[in-house]
Amino acid sequence: MTAPDARDQLRVPDTGTMSQPAGRPDLSPAHPSGLRVLVVDDEHALADLVGSYLTRDGFEVSMAHDGQQAIDQARQVDPEVMVLDLGLPRIDGVEVCRVVRTFSDCYIIMLTARTEEIDKLIGLSVGADDYLTKPFSPRELLARVHAMLRRPRASTTSGMAAEEAPRRVFGALSVDVAGREVHRNGEPVALTRTEFDLLEALSARPAMVFTRRQLVDAVWDESWVGDEHLVDVHVGHLRRKLGDDPSSPRYVRTVRGVGYRMGDGR
Repeated sequence: MTAPDARDQLRVPDTGTMSQPAGRPDLSPAHPSGLRVLVVDDEHALADLVGSYLTRDGFEVSMAHDGQQAIDQARQVDPEVMVLDLGLPRIDGVEVCRVVRTFSDCYIIMLTARTEEIDKLIGLSVGADDYLTKPFSPRELLARVHAMLRRPRASTTSGMAAEEAPRRVFGALSVDVAGREVHRNGEPVALTRTEFDLLEALSARPAMVFTRRQLVDAVWDESWVGDEHLVDVHVGHLRRKLGDDPSSPRYVRTVRGVGYRMGDGR
């Protein structure tokens, strides 16, 4: 996707302003430095600008500028986060996401200059965790990355040793919180990080009905801003992988007019 000027596209303030510490929000990493981010965009200037923000924030940044490069780099670098443009040459971002999901559970933020809802849903349907619509602020992108990496992991938030963390059982479904593993009828179920986090949040309080906003706060972070129907897309993915019939779900149930709750598996 071509923009007349990368700085206009991203609404980036003047460089002198950016250099003033007082002008920057507190984006101190809530994680060790050196985590790997792969930035994929065919606009070199835009990719370089995003990469410079991430590098300054302590990430190890790799670049790719077409879909095939993105897949090759993802295999080589094994990133924690991928920032992936939808409109790429050779292989588009949706197909890149689909392929990467066959060998990586990294967080994927999809970038798109097309505002139609279908583009967002297509990207999410192949395993993207979040999306941003161009033009966007690189600081907003940083905030989204940090929000993903701040997601609490069960083994560190449960207040018990990993070996003491309980399995949660709902009929034929077993959720191993500490090991981040899910089994149905004894067979492993491959979930993305976001799908597992969603299931973990629901299964932690199975009697509670969660609104979309509550699930966004629990899984994406309280600072996340966007279309809350993102939750519906990921619930759909989760149900499909769990073999849950949407018309009569056993594991993730819809409470009409409110949101979702965990089912008992029957």
